[in-house]
Amino acid sequence: MQYQSQIVAKPYFIAAIGLFIGQILFGLILGLQYVVGDFLFPEIPFNVARMVHTNLLIVWLLFGFMGAAYYLIPEETETELYSPKLALGLFWIFLVAGALTVLGYLLVPYSGLAQMTGNDLLPTMGREFLEQPTITKIGIVVVALGFLFNIGMTLLKGRKTTVSLVLMLGLVGLAVMFLFSFYNPVNLVHDKFFWWWVVHLWVEGVWELIMASILAFVLIKVTGVDREVIEKWLYVIIAMALITGIIGTGHHYYWIGAPEYWQWWGSVFSALEPIPFFMMTVFAFNMVNRRRRNHPNKAAMLWALGTAVMAFLGAGVWGFLHTLAPVNYYTHGTQITAAHGHMAFYGAYVMIVLTMISYAMPMMRGRAAANSNKSQVLEMWSFWLMTVSMVFITLFLTAAGVLQVWLQRYSDAPQAFMVVQDKIALFYWMREAAGVVFLIGLVLYVLSFFVGSKEPEAVQS
Repeated sequence: MQYQSQIVAKPYFIAAIGLFIGQILFGLILGLQYVVGDFLFPEIPFNVARMVHTNLLIVWLLFGFMGAAYYLIPEETETELYSPKLALGLFWIFLVAGALTVLGYLLVPYSGLAQMTGNDLLPTMGREFLEQPTITKIGIVVVALGFLFNIGMTLLKGRKTTVSLVLMLGLVGLAVMFLFSFYNPVNLVHDKFFWWWVVHLWVEGVWELIMASILAFVLIKVTGVDREVIEKWLYVIIAMALITGIIGTGHHYYWIGAPEYWQWWGSVFSALEPIPFFMMTVFAFNMVNRRRRNHPNKAAMLWALGTAVMAFLGAGVWGFLHTLAPVNYYTHGTQITAAHGHMAFYGAYVMIVLTMISYAMPMMRGRAAANSNKSQVLEMWSFWLMTVSMVFITLFLTAAGVLQVWLQRYSDAPQAFMVVQDKIALFYWMREAAGVVFLIGLVLYVLSFFVGSKEPEAVQS
C-alpha cells in the first residue's frame, strides 16, 4: 500500500464479503424452496428470499466496486484520496441504508413497506431487481454522487491514466443509468423499455468498463508488463464492449411490443457480445505470459486469470447460447436464463471483486505484497471450490432449462409448468448440493486471510 488514504477501501471490502455470504445463504434457501415448496414459509416466502438474494448481490458488488476504486485511484493518480472522511461517511450511510432495506423486505409485507417509505409520492417499487424503496434509491443516488465527487476530485489533482479514466467512465455510467430506476411509466412497454437501461446497460455495458479497468490494474501490478501495452488492449476491449453492449440491449426488446427491427439489431449485436470477453481472456493470458516479474501473490493472479475465463464462458458463451431471437423465442425466462445469469455474474463481477480483494487486502493488513504460502494455498482451494461448483450449478440449470423448453414449450404436447418442474427436480437438488460446496469455498476464502497470518510472507519465486 503506497498511499495512506487507500486504507478506506478496507471496510468496503469487509462489508462486501459479509453481504456476499448473506447472498449465498439466501440463494441456498431459494434453491431448497424449489424442491421443498413450503420451506421457511410463511416466515421467508420465495418472492422475499429472491428479492434479498438479488438485492444483496447488487449491493455487495457496488461495495466491492467502490472499495476497488478507493484503492486503485490513489495509486493510479499518484496522490492521496481527496477526502477519506467523506469515503468513510458514505460507507456507513450505504451500509445502514442497505441493512434497513433488507430488514424491511424480511419483516414487513412489501405493500406495507411501500406505504411506510412514501412510494405513493414517487412510485418506483415493484420491479424486478429495482424493488428498493424510493427512499433507499434516493440514498443510493446521494452515496453515488458523493463517491463520484471524491473520486473525480482525486483524479483532477493527480496523474491521469487510461485505467483510471476508463474506471471513472464506468462509474459515471453506473450512476447515470441508475437514474432510470426513478422513471416508472404506467405503460408496461415504456416501463420495460427503460427498465433495461438500468439492468442491461449496467451489467452488459458500464460494469464491463469497471471490470476491465480493475483487471488491467491488477495485471499491471502482478506482471510488470509495460502500461502502454495493457492500455492499448484496454481501449480495444472497452470499445467492443460498449458497441456490442449498448446496441445489444435490443435482445431484450423482442417480447415487449418494441418495433420488429429489434429482432435483427438485438440478435446481431448481442451475438457479438462474446468478442470483448474473449479478447479479455486472450489479454489476461498474454500479459501473464509476457510478465517481467514473478509476483509473490499467486492467488491474485489465479483470480485474475479465472475472471477472464469464467466471464467469457458465462457472459459470452452461455449468453450466446440463447440470445438469437429464434432461439430466445423458446428459452426466454426458463432455467437457461438462470444458468447464464449465475455464471455471468460470478465470472465477470464476483470474481473481479475477489481478485481486487485478494491483491489489495494483504497490503492493507500490513504485508508488503502477499499473504503467507499457507494462506494462499487455502485461498486457491477456495477459488477452485467456488469456480468448479459454479460451473456445475450452471450445467445443472442448463440441463433443467433444456428439458423445460422441450417439455413445456417445444414439444407437440406441451405440459403444464408445475408438471415440468416436478420432472426436473433432480437437477434442482444437484444445484443445491453444488451451492453448498460454493458456500464452503466462500468460507475458505474468508479463512485464508487469517490462516497463516503469523507466518512470513510468501516469497517471490
